[in-house]
Amino acid sequence: MKTLLRPAVSLFVLLTAVTGVVYPLAVTGLAKVTFSEAADGSLVIKDGKPVGSRLIGQNFSDPRYFWGRPSATSPQPYNASASSGSNQGPLNPALVDAVKGRIDALKTADPGNSKPIPADLVNASASGLDPEISPAAAEYQIERVAKTRQLQVEVVRTLVAKNTEGRQWGVFGEPRVNVLQLNIALDSLR
Repeated sequence: MKTLLRPAVSLFVLLTAVTGVVYPLAVTGLAKVTFSEAADGSLVIKDGKPVGSRLIGQNFSDPRYFWGRPSATSPQPYNASASSGSNQGPLNPALVDAVKGRIDALKTADPGNSKPIPADLVNASASGLDPEISPAAAEYQIERVAKTRQLQVEVVRTLVAKNTEGRQWGVFGEPRVNVLQLNIALDSLR
C-alpha cells in the first residue's frame, strides 16, 4: 500500500504545482508581455480614470448617446458574472416581447426615423456583453444623437466614421463601432 500511495501523492503534488501555479503564471506573464493592454482588461481611460473596458458593453439609454447591442444578462445589463445568451428561440413569446419592447424604445426615442432597424439593435448577442454595434446600427442612430445634442448630422457621421474599425487584418469579422469609445468621443465635442 505504501509503495502505491507515495508515488500517487508525489505525482499529485507535482502536477498541482505545474498546472495550478507554474502554467498559469507562465501564461499570464506571456500575455502581459505580448498583449499587455488586453491582459490588463483593455480599460478605457477618461480624465485619468477607468470608465469601462473595450471588451464589455455598457448600458446607454439616454437619447444623447449611441445605444449598444442589448444585453441578455440579468439582473442587470452587461453583467460579466452572468455572461450568457437568453437561450430563447425564435418562437419563444418572451423573445418576441423583448424584441418588440426594444423596437418600441427605439421608435419612442426617435419617432421620425423610418429607416429599417438593424438587427443588432434589437437582438442580444450570445455573450450578452457585446461592446460593439455594426456601422448600420450607428448610422440608424446618428440623426437622433445629432438632434438631441444640437449638432450637425455630418459632424456626428464623421465621428462615427472615425470610430469605425475595419475587419481584423482586413479579413476576419465585420466592420464595427465600439459604443463606449464613440460616446466618449461624442462627449468631447461639447
